[in-house]
Amino acid sequence: MEALTILFLCFCAVGATNGSSKIKVELEGDRPFLRVALSLDAYLKCCYKATDVSLDVSWVVTPPNKNRKDSKTMNVTVNNSTANGVMCHSLILQNVNMIDTGFYQCVLNGSYLKEAVWTHGTYLQVYRKVAKTLDISEGAKNSILTAEGVFLMLGVIFPGCMMLCKSNKSIEQKNRKLKEENIYEGLNLEECCSAYDQVQRSLVHEPYQDVGNMIPEGEEEEEIQLENP
Repeated sequence: MEALTILFLCFCAVGATNGSSKIKVELEGDRPFLRVALSLDAYLKCCYKATDVSLDVSWVVTPPNKNRKDSKTMNVTVNNSTANGVMCHSLILQNVNMIDTGFYQCVLNGSYLKEAVWTHGTYLQVYRKVAKTLDISEGAKNSILTAEGVFLMLGVIFPGCMMLCKSNKSIEQKNRKLKEENIYEGLNLEECCSAYDQVQRSLVHEPYQDVGNMIPEGEEEEEIQLENP
């Protein structure tokens, strides 16, 4: 009788080990990061696949700069859904606060699991919105940007045009000076000097007559004596 009892217990143990070995849990990809403004709602979700077994799921949050040992289990109501064999658990945080920032994970527990399974998790960051100094509509912003672009174009084009005008004037002045310097390049200086001498000589000798020719014939020529100084 004792032998039969021992054999029965052995068969039960083998069956339990075979059943637990068939259980497989496949984790689906989680959203790694979620950023939500203060006082808004945050939606978190974890998904997995399990073979013909129901698991207990709980949400755990780890505060920033803390280890898993410091994580806390959240007693919240979650929404469950199943599609194509994938079990998803959704967590909704309403009116989030700064203290809600942390790393959120699902922990899967079951009697057929040797140890708890942790999902990949999602890091939730809660931030404060920056207050606007000027409440300007998008149309006003676009018009301001257009006006700035026009002024920038004018600021670039106008000085450039002024520089071009100045450079053109300086080039024209240089060309005039070069033309004035090159006026006498084609003239022969020797010919100019000989012609100038001839003109001067004609102006000097034409108004006077030869005195010797004015003495009438038959008159004796008188000697002209010059006194020594």
